[in-house]
Amino acid sequence: MSPTRSLLGAAALGSALLLSGCGYNDFQRLDEEVKGGWAEVLNQYQRRSDLIPNIVATVKGEANFEQETLTKVIEARASATSIRATPELVNDPAAFQKFQEAQGQLTGALSRLMVVSEQYPNLKANAAFQDLRVQLEGTENRITVARNRYIKTVQLYNVLTRSFPTNLTAMVFSYSVKPSFTVANEAAISAPPAVSFDKPESK
Repeated sequence: MSPTRSLLGAAALGSALLLSGCGYNDFQRLDEEVKGGWAEVLNQYQRRSDLIPNIVATVKGEANFEQETLTKVIEARASATSIRATPELVNDPAAFQKFQEAQGQLTGALSRLMVVSEQYPNLKANAAFQDLRVQLEGTENRITVARNRYIKTVQLYNVLTRSFPTNLTAMVFSYSVKPSFTVANEAAISAPPAVSFDKPESK
């Protein structure tokens, strides 16, 4: 082996060891995990969005159903789906926050819809509606699981980004801190809303 090739080989080996020691490989791994986690979050949100038209159609068949509640669900879904949820969203804190707020509003609107539906015996006895309700509850659970996994992965990634000496690697390769879901208003969003159970007026 020529001296030049030996030097090149040594340089390549040294670079590999340096990058490994400074967290480059960890950045690559965690970045892919963040992308995968985000894709799963979007998948579950899309699953929920796809259920809503059938839920709305079923509820519309119930006479005297609270129209304002139904309208808020329709508007919240329209707002949430108007945001283009791309993989790049995890690198844009402002867009991520807007997406989170829209999904939170939809969660709240759906929660109220489910609570209000309890005062309509026909809906409670409607097998199709109850099936949709079970599907929605299951999807909400999957959303929670996907969000929690995403949050944990982003935490690991962000710690790596901020810590020394891996923060130097982050600067060199432009790895920046990624936004995550916040716990602000989560309790308010998930808590059942207060609803007046006055008997609906009959036509």
